[in-house]
Amino acid sequence: MPPLLHPALLLLLGATLTFRALRRALCRLPLPAHVRADPLRTWRWHNLLVSFAHSIVSGIWALLCVWQTPEMLVEIETAWSLSGYLLVCFSAGYFIHDTVDIVVSRQARASWEYLVHHVMAMGAFFSGIFWSSFVGGGVLTLLVEVSNIFLTIRMMMKINNAQDLLLYRINKYAYLTHFFMQYAYQRTLGTFLLGILLMLDIMILIYFSRLLRSDFCPEREPSPRQKDKFLTE
Repeated sequence: MPPLLHPALLLLLGATLTFRALRRALCRLPLPAHVRADPLRTWRWHNLLVSFAHSIVSGIWALLCVWQTPEMLVEIETAWSLSGYLLVCFSAGYFIHDTVDIVVSRQARASWEYLVHHVMAMGAFFSGIFWSSFVGGGVLTLLVEVSNIFLTIRMMMKINNAQDLLLYRINKYAYLTHFFMQYAYQRTLGTFLLGILLMLDIMILIYFSRLLRSDFCPEREPSPRQKDKFLTE
């Protein structure tokens, strides 16, 4: 069925609106004093809260999908389950929401890497949503959301100027255990998706290097332009 007529569009719309509603609800929560003092930190805090919620839900959901349908670990192109399909739709809705949030908030220039990441992720997920291929692969890539839970905690604590807390020091070592699953060979559409995965890997290495510099080389003073970026906050 052509994508413009596909019933999954309702799922994508529902997921996107759900994250929009979640953001509006989270904006009503009290802010830490250090965050409240700066409008950019306030936006980042709210954006990260939504990201944190997505990471918790999608990370646990992905683990459950693999537990329920273990063939996803082997047949990443053909393995399919309703739960996995809904998870991919759910996460695609988050990426749509976050893309719109970044653009509308005029943070596109400072957060262009996120926009590129989101577009590539959505391109991979849409193959599973509209053509039912690589749903298993989409679920496996969402396993990285488990490590993103620790990454988001680390970013929120640093925005809140809480680097001296024991939890921050424990967490900054926890994200060093992060790994990204690789899939070496797939036919037809798999070639396109492999290219996306390779580009995502490059971006993850860039993010990782920034985190290392920020956490373990604090004596290096970031430039004003770098201070506007999530991963050097």
